[in-house]
Amino acid sequence: MNPSNPDLQYSARGPEHSPPQRLGLFGGSFNPIHNCHLAIAHHVHERLQLSQILFIPTGDPPHKRDGSLAPANVRSEMVRLAIADSSLFMVSDIEVQRKGKSYSIDTIRALQHHYGPSTELFFIIGLDAFLDLPTWKEPHELLTICHFVVVPRPERSFQAMAEMPLLPILSPAALAQLDTGAQNRLDIMVPSGPGITCLALPPCPTSASEIRRRVRSGLPLANRLPPQVESYILCHSLYQEDNDRTRI
Repeated sequence: MNPSNPDLQYSARGPEHSPPQRLGLFGGSFNPIHNCHLAIAHHVHERLQLSQILFIPTGDPPHKRDGSLAPANVRSEMVRLAIADSSLFMVSDIEVQRKGKSYSIDTIRALQHHYGPSTELFFIIGLDAFLDLPTWKEPHELLTICHFVVVPRPERSFQAMAEMPLLPILSPAALAQLDTGAQNRLDIMVPSGPGITCLALPPCPTSASEIRRRVRSGLPLANRLPPQVESYILCHSLYQEDNDRTRI
Protein backbone atom coordinates (compact mmCIF):
# COMPACT_ATOMS: atom_id res chain seq x y z
CA MET A 1 0.00 0.00 0.00
CA ASN A 2 1.14 3.52 -0.68
CA PRO A 3 0.91 5.21 2.72
CA SER A 4 0.95 8.66 1.11
CA ASN A 5 -2.42 8.01 -0.53
CA PRO A 6 -5.18 7.13 1.97
CA ASP A 7 -7.67 6.48 -0.87
CA LEU A 8 -5.79 3.33 -1.90
CA GLN A 9 -6.35 0.42 0.45
CA TYR A 10 -5.59 -3.14 -0.49
CA SER A 11 -5.87 -6.59 0.97
CA ALA A 12 -3.34 -8.85 -0.71
CA ARG A 13 -1.33 -11.99 -0.25
CA GLY A 14 2.28 -12.28 -1.27
CA PRO A 15 5.23 -9.85 -1.18
CA GLU A 16 4.19 -6.19 -1.43
CA HIS A 17 7.55 -5.22 -2.96
CA SER A 18 6.74 -7.14 -6.16
CA PRO A 19 3.80 -5.42 -7.94
CA PRO A 20 1.80 -7.49 -10.43
CA GLN A 21 2.88 -7.01 -14.04
CA ARG A 22 -0.52 -7.79 -15.59
CA LEU A 23 -3.27 -6.69 -13.24
CA GLY A 24 -6.97 -7.32 -13.85
CA LEU A 25 -9.41 -4.74 -12.50
CA PHE A 26 -12.84 -6.14 -11.69
CA GLY A 27 -15.26 -3.47 -10.53
CA GLY A 28 -18.89 -3.82 -9.55
CA SER A 29 -21.41 -3.39 -6.77
CA PHE A 30 -20.93 -7.06 -5.71
CA ASN A 31 -24.34 -6.93 -4.05
CA PRO A 32 -23.48 -9.62 -3.09
CA ILE A 33 -20.42 -11.20 -4.70
CA HIS A 34 -21.35 -14.69 -5.91
CA ASN A 35 -19.86 -17.75 -7.61
CA CYS A 36 -20.34 -16.39 -11.13
CA HIS A 37 -18.21 -13.35 -10.27
CA LEU A 38 -15.49 -15.68 -9.06
CA ALA A 39 -15.83 -17.92 -12.13
CA ILE A 40 -15.41 -14.90 -14.43
CA ALA A 41 -12.32 -13.81 -12.50
CA HIS A 42 -10.76 -17.28 -12.71
CA HIS A 43 -11.45 -17.59 -16.45
CA VAL A 44 -10.04 -14.15 -17.25
CA HIS A 45 -7.01 -14.73 -15.04
CA GLU A 46 -6.19 -18.00 -16.79
CA ARG A 47 -6.94 -17.04 -20.37
CA LEU A 48 -5.14 -13.69 -20.31
CA GLN A 49 -2.34 -14.99 -18.05
CA LEU A 50 -2.79 -12.17 -15.56
CA SER A 51 -0.63 -11.84 -12.47
CA GLN A 52 -3.53 -11.02 -10.15
CA ILE A 53 -7.05 -9.60 -10.20
CA LEU A 54 -8.09 -6.63 -8.07
CA PHE A 55 -11.76 -6.56 -7.06
CA ILE A 56 -13.06 -2.98 -6.72
CA PRO A 57 -16.45 -2.69 -5.00
CA THR A 58 -18.37 0.50 -5.79
CA GLY A 59 -19.00 3.00 -3.04
CA ASP A 60 -22.29 4.22 -1.66
CA PRO A 61 -24.15 6.32 -4.26
CA PRO A 62 -24.47 10.04 -3.43
CA HIS A 63 -28.26 9.75 -3.79
CA LYS A 64 -30.42 7.79 -1.37
CA ARG A 65 -30.05 4.01 -1.62
CA ASP A 66 -33.04 1.80 -2.12
CA GLY A 67 -33.35 -1.22 0.12
CA SER A 68 -31.65 -3.59 -2.31
CA LEU A 69 -28.14 -2.09 -2.05
CA ALA A 70 -26.11 -3.10 0.99
CA PRO A 71 -23.72 -0.46 2.39
CA ALA A 72 -20.36 -0.25 0.67
CA ASN A 73 -18.36 -1.44 3.67
CA VAL A 74 -20.61 -4.53 3.92
CA ARG A 75 -20.24 -5.36 0.23
CA SER A 76 -16.48 -4.87 0.49
CA GLU A 77 -16.29 -7.21 3.48
CA MET A 78 -18.19 -9.90 1.56
CA VAL A 79 -15.62 -9.63 -1.26
CA ARG A 80 -12.81 -10.02 1.27
CA LEU A 81 -14.44 -13.14 2.65
CA ALA A 82 -14.99 -14.60 -0.82
CA ILE A 83 -11.36 -14.22 -1.94
CA ALA A 84 -9.58 -14.76 1.39
CA ASP A 85 -8.14 -18.14 0.41
CA SER A 86 -6.87 -17.14 -3.05
CA SER A 87 -3.45 -15.66 -3.79
CA LEU A 88 -4.75 -14.71 -7.27
CA PHE A 89 -7.20 -12.09 -5.99
CA MET A 90 -7.01 -8.83 -4.02
CA VAL A 91 -9.60 -6.23 -3.03
CA SER A 92 -9.34 -2.43 -3.13
CA ASP A 93 -11.40 0.06 -1.14
CA ILE A 94 -10.49 2.94 -3.43
CA GLU A 95 -14.09 3.59 -4.54
CA VAL A 96 -15.59 2.75 -1.16
CA GLN A 97 -13.42 5.45 0.46
CA ARG A 98 -13.97 8.06 -2.27
CA LYS A 99 -16.49 10.74 -1.40
CA GLY A 100 -19.15 11.77 -3.91
CA LYS A 101 -19.58 10.38 -7.39
CA SER A 102 -16.89 7.96 -8.54
CA TYR A 103 -15.72 7.75 -12.14
CA SER A 104 -13.77 4.86 -13.66
CA ILE A 105 -11.24 7.22 -15.24
CA ASP A 106 -10.29 8.58 -11.79
CA THR A 107 -9.91 5.07 -10.39
CA ILE A 108 -7.73 3.93 -13.31
CA ARG A 109 -5.47 6.98 -13.04
CA ALA A 110 -5.05 6.46 -9.29
CA LEU A 111 -4.16 2.80 -9.82
CA GLN A 112 -1.72 3.70 -12.60
CA HIS A 113 0.03 6.08 -10.23
CA HIS A 114 0.03 3.51 -7.42
CA TYR A 115 1.43 0.58 -9.42
CA GLY A 116 3.65 2.49 -11.85
CA PRO A 117 4.36 2.07 -15.56
CA SER A 118 5.61 -1.51 -15.22
CA THR A 119 2.08 -2.77 -14.52
CA GLU A 120 -0.37 -3.25 -17.40
CA LEU A 121 -4.00 -2.78 -16.40
CA PHE A 122 -6.84 -4.96 -17.73
CA PHE A 123 -10.33 -3.55 -17.15
CA ILE A 124 -12.77 -6.50 -16.85
CA ILE A 125 -16.26 -5.38 -17.84
CA GLY A 126 -19.60 -6.95 -18.75
CA LEU A 127 -20.81 -6.50 -22.30
CA ASP A 128 -23.86 -4.49 -21.18
CA ALA A 129 -21.69 -1.92 -19.40
CA PHE A 130 -19.16 -1.79 -22.25
CA LEU A 131 -21.90 -0.93 -24.74
CA ASP A 132 -22.59 2.16 -22.59
CA LEU A 133 -18.92 3.23 -22.64
CA PRO A 134 -19.53 6.22 -24.97
CA THR A 135 -21.63 7.82 -22.19
CA TRP A 136 -18.86 7.50 -19.57
CA LYS A 137 -16.51 10.26 -18.48
CA GLU A 138 -13.52 10.49 -20.87
CA PRO A 139 -14.19 7.22 -22.72
CA HIS A 140 -11.46 7.83 -25.32
CA GLU A 141 -8.90 8.27 -22.56
CA LEU A 142 -10.05 5.04 -20.90
CA LEU A 143 -9.42 3.13 -24.13
CA THR A 144 -5.98 4.71 -24.31
CA ILE A 145 -4.73 3.90 -20.82
CA CYS A 146 -6.02 0.38 -20.13
CA HIS A 147 -6.78 -2.87 -21.90
CA PHE A 148 -10.49 -3.71 -21.84
CA VAL A 149 -11.63 -7.30 -21.32
CA VAL A 150 -15.28 -7.68 -22.31
CA VAL A 151 -17.19 -10.68 -20.96
CA PRO A 152 -20.71 -11.88 -21.92
CA ARG A 153 -23.89 -10.78 -20.22
CA PRO A 154 -27.30 -12.46 -20.42
CA GLU A 155 -29.54 -11.23 -23.24
CA ARG A 156 -26.81 -9.05 -24.76
CA SER A 157 -25.05 -9.76 -28.06
CA PHE A 158 -21.44 -9.07 -28.98
CA GLN A 159 -22.76 -8.12 -32.42
CA ALA A 160 -24.02 -4.85 -30.89
CA MET A 161 -20.38 -3.74 -30.64
CA ALA A 162 -20.34 -3.30 -34.43
CA GLU A 163 -22.39 -0.13 -33.95
CA MET A 164 -20.28 1.45 -31.20
CA PRO A 165 -18.90 4.85 -32.30
CA LEU A 166 -15.66 4.63 -30.29
CA LEU A 167 -14.42 1.44 -31.94
CA PRO A 168 -12.80 0.66 -35.29
CA ILE A 169 -14.90 -1.12 -37.91
CA LEU A 170 -15.62 -4.63 -36.65
CA SER A 171 -16.69 -7.74 -38.51
CA PRO A 172 -20.28 -8.67 -37.57
CA ALA A 173 -19.48 -12.26 -38.54
CA ALA A 174 -16.56 -12.45 -36.09
CA LEU A 175 -18.71 -10.94 -33.33
CA ALA A 176 -21.48 -13.42 -34.10
CA GLN A 177 -19.01 -16.29 -33.62
CA LEU A 178 -18.44 -15.07 -30.06
CA ASP A 179 -22.18 -15.12 -29.43
CA THR A 180 -22.53 -18.69 -30.69
CA GLY A 181 -19.35 -19.95 -29.03
CA ALA A 182 -17.76 -20.84 -32.37
CA GLN A 183 -14.94 -18.48 -31.39
CA ASN A 184 -13.83 -18.02 -27.80
CA ARG A 185 -11.74 -14.87 -28.16
CA LEU A 186 -11.57 -11.77 -30.33
CA ASP A 187 -8.76 -9.22 -30.00
CA ILE A 188 -9.50 -5.71 -31.27
CA MET A 189 -6.77 -3.18 -31.96
CA VAL A 190 -7.43 0.35 -30.69
CA PRO A 191 -5.42 3.29 -32.10
CA SER A 192 -3.04 4.62 -29.42
CA GLY A 193 -4.36 2.11 -26.90
CA PRO A 194 -3.52 -1.38 -25.60
CA GLY A 195 -6.64 -2.88 -27.19
CA ILE A 196 -9.81 -4.78 -26.36
CA THR A 197 -10.21 -8.51 -25.79
CA CYS A 198 -13.67 -10.08 -26.03
CA LEU A 199 -14.03 -13.47 -24.35
CA ALA A 200 -16.76 -16.06 -24.78
CA LEU A 201 -17.21 -17.70 -21.37
CA PRO A 202 -19.30 -20.65 -20.19
CA PRO A 203 -22.81 -19.50 -19.21
CA CYS A 204 -23.38 -18.84 -15.53
CA PRO A 205 -27.02 -18.23 -14.64
CA THR A 206 -26.63 -16.88 -11.10
CA SER A 207 -27.29 -13.17 -10.57
CA ALA A 208 -27.11 -11.00 -7.47
CA SER A 209 -30.76 -10.01 -7.84
CA GLU A 210 -31.77 -13.71 -7.86
CA ILE A 211 -29.75 -14.28 -4.69
CA ARG A 212 -31.40 -11.32 -2.96
CA ARG A 213 -34.84 -12.64 -3.90
CA ARG A 214 -33.96 -16.10 -2.58
CA VAL A 215 -32.74 -14.62 0.70
CA ARG A 216 -36.01 -12.71 1.16
CA SER A 217 -38.01 -15.84 0.36
CA GLY A 218 -35.97 -18.11 2.64
CA LEU A 219 -34.90 -20.32 -0.28
CA PRO A 220 -31.58 -22.27 -0.27
CA LEU A 221 -28.47 -20.57 -1.64
CA ALA A 222 -26.33 -23.68 -2.16
CA ASN A 223 -23.83 -23.51 -5.05
CA ARG A 224 -24.56 -19.83 -5.65
CA LEU A 225 -22.37 -18.18 -3.02
CA PRO A 226 -19.08 -18.90 -1.27
CA PRO A 227 -20.03 -20.44 2.09
CA GLN A 228 -18.39 -17.57 4.02
CA VAL A 229 -20.51 -15.03 2.15
CA GLU A 230 -23.72 -16.99 2.69
CA SER A 231 -22.99 -17.17 6.42
CA TYR A 232 -22.27 -13.44 6.54
CA ILE A 233 -25.55 -12.58 4.78
CA LEU A 234 -27.61 -14.78 7.09
CA CYS A 235 -25.77 -13.71 10.24
CA HIS A 236 -26.30 -10.01 9.48
CA SER A 237 -29.86 -10.42 8.11
CA LEU A 238 -29.00 -8.75 4.79
CA TYR A 239 -31.40 -8.33 1.87
CA GLN A 240 -34.58 -8.73 3.85
CA GLU A 241 -36.25 -5.63 2.34
CA ASP A 242 -39.09 -5.94 -0.14
CA ASN A 243 -37.84 -3.15 -2.40
CA ASP A 244 -35.48 -4.78 -4.90
CA ARG A 245 -35.68 -3.20 -8.33
CA THR A 246 -31.99 -3.38 -9.16
CA ARG A 247 -30.51 -6.23 -11.24
CA ILE A 248 -26.74 -6.55 -10.86
